[in-house]
Amino acid sequence: MDWLSPENVLAALGVLATFGVLWYERLMPGQKRIGYRVQMDTLIDNDSSNGRGAQRLSLLDATSDMTGASLVLLRIENDGLRTVDNGDYFTTPEGEHAGLTATFPDRTVRDVAVTEPSPHDLVNHLNPPRNGDGPPPDSDEPEGPGLRYTGNQIAIPKVPLNRGEHFKLLVLLTGPGVRRKPEVSGRIKEGKVRENQKNPRPSNRVLGLVLGLVLLLVFEPIGIRIWGDSPPPPRGCAQGALTVLGSTAFAPVMKDLSDAYEKECPGARITVDAQGSGAGIRELQQAGEDAKDGFPARLALSDGPKPDGYPKLKEHRAALSVFTLVVNERVSPRPLSLSRADVRRLYEGRITNWKQLGGPPLPVRLVSRNAGSGTRGVFQSRVLERLEPAYSSRDCRGKDSPEARVIRCELDSTAQVLRTVRQIPGAIGYAELRSASRADGIRLAGLDGHQPSPDAVRKGAYPFWEPEHAYTYGSPPASSLTSKFLDYMNGDTGRNLMEKHGHLPCAPLENQRVCQRTP
Repeated sequence: MDWLSPENVLAALGVLATFGVLWYERLMPGQKRIGYRVQMDTLIDNDSSNGRGAQRLSLLDATSDMTGASLVLLRIENDGLRTVDNGDYFTTPEGEHAGLTATFPDRTVRDVAVTEPSPHDLVNHLNPPRNGDGPPPDSDEPEGPGLRYTGNQIAIPKVPLNRGEHFKLLVLLTGPGVRRKPEVSGRIKEGKVRENQKNPRPSNRVLGLVLGLVLLLVFEPIGIRIWGDSPPPPRGCAQGALTVLGSTAFAPVMKDLSDAYEKECPGARITVDAQGSGAGIRELQQAGEDAKDGFPARLALSDGPKPDGYPKLKEHRAALSVFTLVVNERVSPRPLSLSRADVRRLYEGRITNWKQLGGPPLPVRLVSRNAGSGTRGVFQSRVLERLEPAYSSRDCRGKDSPEARVIRCELDSTAQVLRTVRQIPGAIGYAELRSASRADGIRLAGLDGHQPSPDAVRKGAYPFWEPEHAYTYGSPPASSLTSKFLDYMNGDTGRNLMEKHGHLPCAPLENQRVCQRTP
């Protein structure tokens, strides 16, 4: 039949593709979405420093320090196709109860009220408002998470929203920031939080359709000529081979990421060859020097920054990794905590038996990583604040040299350290937190009274952590598999996998400050 000719089929596909692009976000199956829209942002004070004239409300005269007062009406809604439950929100830095954060740049939140909740019982999740961490002293309201505000932010609790449900916040503010747009931030599983546009004009959609048809007519001859050829890679994908080198502590994340990318991007082959941070840096440098075009298909992960002498390696901060001390389970029947001063005495040989720290009569065995290990570098800089003692044992059980003050061996990987600490009574070592948490026969050891966790790092309480650095040789082309894979690491899938493995991804705004922090 003539209507099944390649020309007609291609034309039909062009029309469908045009409509698909216009309606993608609304019709995407399974998409969860929280949208927000600023419906009002108006000055209610005649303070000229704001640059906008307004009649001052008389009630402000009875309240002190209300210069530059303004009102904002913020609508927050579920405009996706699926219900958003409490468990779909990722916790924000404002606390476990908070799912979203509303920020008003250059202004101070003075009060907030919930208006037009749909359905009405949403107000039970949002009230009573809280200024800071506790209820007003004269409040008769029951204790609950509610809205909390401090400074220029409102912490919005994890509110379950069915499709189409919404609530509005009427916010009283002071300060000069009326020209800066309020923002709502947060993350939800299998979806996103985004600002909604004000009712798009129908003419935009018509223009998009017309443009799509024009492009179809222009490129139809080309489409007919290539009918039957292999389609290009999906958007965000690249084909070819890439080798990921470096950190053994971060290798589990990279293996999961490479598997996920290969499933989404046919034609990509990613190999994870983790032999330690130092070895990865050296191999990347050598591959770059040997590459004819100067862009080797290599990516090196390092626990901590590269050493001096590699000026052509470009840094990309990927995540914040948390590390922990580990001891053989016979040292303590439960998780324990050591002071950094005690750890230094262990590694100096001043404590040689656990009974000196109130433990069982077991000799101390130091199980360490080799000199090229990034994890070892982090341990030396953030815990010991000095170099580890010399290597003195091949089997981690006895001294090879009678003059050595400690029994200390060196191993090549995180897995080897965990296995050896499990096997030798009295052994102590260090490893990446998630790998250590899943190992049998060992106990985690906190530092200075704080147990290892991402939250303890965020609060500045726990010292044994380090940003995970991804290095490329120079700046790889934007279309290369190396660049596309780095973008994928910073996208939603990469962030979720990093969090699953106990790391803090550096890409989200709420983690960027801690990722840039120095000890």
